[in-house]
Amino acid sequence: MLRIVGLLGVASLVIAPLAAQDAPAPTESENSIVVTAQRSGAPMWIVETTTGTVILVGEIRAIPKTTPWEPARLEEATRAADRVILGARPKISPGDIFRLMFSGGKLTKLPDKTVAGDYLDAGQLQRLEALAAAHEEDYSRQSFLLTSFGMLREELRFNRDTADDASNVVKKAAEKADVAITRAATLRGEDVIDNLFEAPPTAHIPCLVAAMDAVEAGPQIVEERATNWRRFKIPAVMNNPLESALGQCWPWADETLGSELRTIWVDRIAEASAAKGTTLAVVPLRVLAESGGVLDQLEQRGFDIAGPPWK
Repeated sequence: MLRIVGLLGVASLVIAPLAAQDAPAPTESENSIVVTAQRSGAPMWIVETTTGTVILVGEIRAIPKTTPWEPARLEEATRAADRVILGARPKISPGDIFRLMFSGGKLTKLPDKTVAGDYLDAGQLQRLEALAAAHEEDYSRQSFLLTSFGMLREELRFNRDTADDASNVVKKAAEKADVAITRAATLRGEDVIDNLFEAPPTAHIPCLVAAMDAVEAGPQIVEERATNWRRFKIPAVMNNPLESALGQCWPWADETLGSELRTIWVDRIAEASAAKGTTLAVVPLRVLAESGGVLDQLEQRGFDIAGPPWK
């Protein structure tokens, strides 16, 4: 089943940028946590405030096991933090599961008796048919979203032989050390499903085109993405065809859901800036580093951000 995240209305930003004030020097303990986290090799940004420190870990999903980073250092930093913030998650009810079971065809097939050629232009259709023939698949009736994820999964195999993602590393360490965990939001499964069901096939064409770009670029882009992540070459990660494809697909590309998920993160980080001690937040890199993303918004609000260049 496709991984689905949720939809949640969020309030307008109301917290003043505390970082614009004269922040005291971080304590020895806060410095120690920052140094330990940085030794993990994951790209991160440090926000010093009047009350403490916020560490923003830029996460990409499906890191190959061959990527030379040190999750144990991130575990150590997590155990010493005062609190952790992880990504939004949907709250799926039994009713939501039954709805998916009995109405899942709406997610897997194009509506009514339509086919891909009813929505794609001639060039897009030619590319899709060429990939279908090369990989012995039939994409004619399949939903564009399912086709896109299927291509990335089967042809690029980007989610095979992977290590724990940063959020999994932090979650496990925080639970073992009894460090408080906050989710950016807990979202209703019903809203998630409604959002996905209501999207017309045309809404997923940019995702399909980006997925075809990624497959045509070749499987080496998987390792290149991870290598640039580890080397803190953030613009190169963002421009990688695989990362671009993931960013062009639901939920991040959804006009309503994607923008609200980004607003949630700005809210949570701004709230964390008023908390005492050290907050460690694991945030999707695309949400942090994209143009107009969380880092840009925090910078515009006066926060002093230390870390690798993101633009």
